[in-house]
Amino acid sequence: MDKCLSTALEPILRRVVHEEVERSLRARIRSFSRSPSLRIQAPQPSTLKLIFPKALTVPIFTGGKIVDEESNQLRVLLVDTRGNQTVLFPSPFKVDIVVLDGDFPLDGRNWSNEEFDRYIVKERTGKRPLLAGELVVTVRDGVGLIENIEFTDNSSWIRSRKFRIGAKVAGGSCQGVQIREAVTEAFVVKDHRGELYKKHHPPTLGDEVWRLEKIGKDGVFHKRLASEGVHTVQDFLKMWVVDHAKLRTILGPAMSEKMWNVTVKHAKTCVMGNKHYVFRGPDYKVLLTPICQLVNAEINGSIYTTHNLSDINRAYLENLVRKAYANWCSLEEIEGISDEIGLLTQGDHPNHQQPMVGSSQYKVYMTDRLIEGYIQNEMQANREISPIYFNTSSENGVRQNMFPSNSDDDLTSPKSFITWG
Repeated sequence: MDKCLSTALEPILRRVVHEEVERSLRARIRSFSRSPSLRIQAPQPSTLKLIFPKALTVPIFTGGKIVDEESNQLRVLLVDTRGNQTVLFPSPFKVDIVVLDGDFPLDGRNWSNEEFDRYIVKERTGKRPLLAGELVVTVRDGVGLIENIEFTDNSSWIRSRKFRIGAKVAGGSCQGVQIREAVTEAFVVKDHRGELYKKHHPPTLGDEVWRLEKIGKDGVFHKRLASEGVHTVQDFLKMWVVDHAKLRTILGPAMSEKMWNVTVKHAKTCVMGNKHYVFRGPDYKVLLTPICQLVNAEINGSIYTTHNLSDINRAYLENLVRKAYANWCSLEEIEGISDEIGLLTQGDHPNHQQPMVGSSQYKVYMTDRLIEGYIQNEMQANREISPIYFNTSSENGVRQNMFPSNSDDDLTSPKSFITWG
């Protein structure tokens, strides 16, 4: 009988126990939901972020050190978005420097860590790591210094053809604190070999002539000039001064007048330095600039300066300059201010003072006067004489730019052999 009773009561007991367990679980869940400390909170946006305070210097070449727009090493700062003030974090933390696709949507919004990571660019298969150098930076007192980082590959192989540099808190640092990543503007990375073909602004006298605008290395103009002995910017300018018509003929009709003007204008920005050249003969001594412009001359013991050149035949002087040009390798080179220069330039100005009139006005006045006052002799009556050109020197005697600020429309011919020393 007892066994039958137990069998009859078993379903009832199971139902009672099940109901009690469910009642207890519901009570615990209600208690959990009422407790503020245990309730799951929605994440709040962080006010902390990393930034690059300055833009990068561009263009960027593979193998070249990446610096900011002031040529200083890159920095990453921790700031508060509520005032962009640098934040002094309680302890140093690590930051990873990464490469991002140029298409990263830098539109001022808050992106997620996952979205940032999706735009990280890795190296191409078989290539070195895309970014080399110090890629883990320690941020102390809100500032991290990034030293010696460089790209090993160009950016032409990704769809945007541009990269960005990003900075993100390294895994395991700042646990529990959300800090938004730093991202630079997008930029192109070019192969280092492209830098080898760069034009120089300004060019130097010793630069190869293809450093000038519109003259490509190993191109047709470069080869034509080289075949005529014009290898450097100095060679180009010397021929431009002495025989610009020949120089124009060498380049030929393939170089348009617009291209010619651009090339000459670029060449005219060349820094001249402080060298002079002396051409000597039995009864003369001629002082020249590095591009074969006449500074002063001593003829039969008499010193001729820019004030009294009208006393002698300019055709004779031009002939001496042409001879000096043809024998350039035999000329005596003088660097700096020497006794030789002092002898040939003494008396240029009464009491060794500069003329009171402004240099540009002075050049215009002297040029007009000397052209108008020139009287051809019988032998040179039918010969066209080049206009006379005067030059000024800087106060320390170093010529920075020997060309006048003439208009762009007057670029195709030099102002001639005569220069103000």
